Amino acid sequence: MRARTNALVRIELPGGFVQRGVVYGGSPTLEVTGAPSAWQTARDYAALGFGHITGGIDHLLFMLGLLLLVRGTRMLVETITAFTLGHSVTLSLAALGFVHLPTRPIEVAIAASILWLAVELAQPASAPRGQAWRRPRTLAGAFGLLHGFGFARALAEVGLPPHDIPLALGSFNLGIELGQLSFALVLIPAYALARRLGMAAAPTRALAYAIGSLASFWMFQRAALLL
Repeated sequence: MRARTNALVRIELPGGFVQRGVVYGGSPTLEVTGAPSAWQTARDYAALGFGHITGGIDHLLFMLGLLLLVRGTRMLVETITAFTLGHSVTLSLAALGFVHLPTRPIEVAIAASILWLAVELAQPASAPRGQAWRRPRTLAGAFGLLHGFGFARALAEVGLPPHDIPLALGSFNLGIELGQLSFALVLIPAYALARRLGMAAAPTRALAYAIGSLASFWMFQRAALLL
């Protein structure tokens, strides 16, 4: 069976030139040439960002939690935009070397943020609404800052091309956004239909417990690595 895993290859050539490229499961070859074009750089880093978000189940579960939390298309768009702005800021700062934070505590905090959101979602309708329900945009923006450090870790493993830093960074961000949009476009119509049919309440509670269970496992697993 043909592998579907993508890998980013880094090749150092004489003279200090570094070539990077993505090797795809369906096309496992890479041509070593001179300096890559702007299009090649943009394509490769966008693919890396897209692959990271679609393969990062913790970030996708947080996105799912936001979808279950927010009511109304406009508020959902604003909430996802706030999350995007938040993680774009810290991703850029970390990737450019302005901020350095240890990886493992960040991973624990990301899992804790998903657990907190799941607890909010699991509350019965009669319970008083917490901050997550009343200020979803603020919540998404704040936790987006945290998740951005997780995205930066993946980018740090590859590095940025010295002569195309803005393009590569912007393309990586774009790839992440395309992955988020693809995920949302799959789920939003199905969930909107469930709401219209009055069938959303039970799945929301069930998904909240599932998200919370996974987040708890990740949090304790990642915390154990700190010991």
